[in-house]
Amino acid sequence: MKEGIHPEYKTVAATCTCGATFNINSTLGEETISLDVCSNCHPFYTGKQKQAASGGRVERFSKRFGNRSTK
Repeated sequence: MKEGIHPEYKTVAATCTCGATFNINSTLGEETISLDVCSNCHPFYTGKQKQAASGGRVERFSKRFGNRSTK
């Protein structure tokens, strides 16, 4: 590997909007990084995610025409 061409790799503090702070390694030239979400406040990791009930085409058809008889 060539020397002197790689960026400096240092530890920076990543701060989330919820207040959690993590120390990560980065080549970014700043001392701190602001995060919008982290594993402490993201709905997937906290278990507060909402699952949309996306019915398929069969459920949609049954909802429209399910009560009609074929006679």
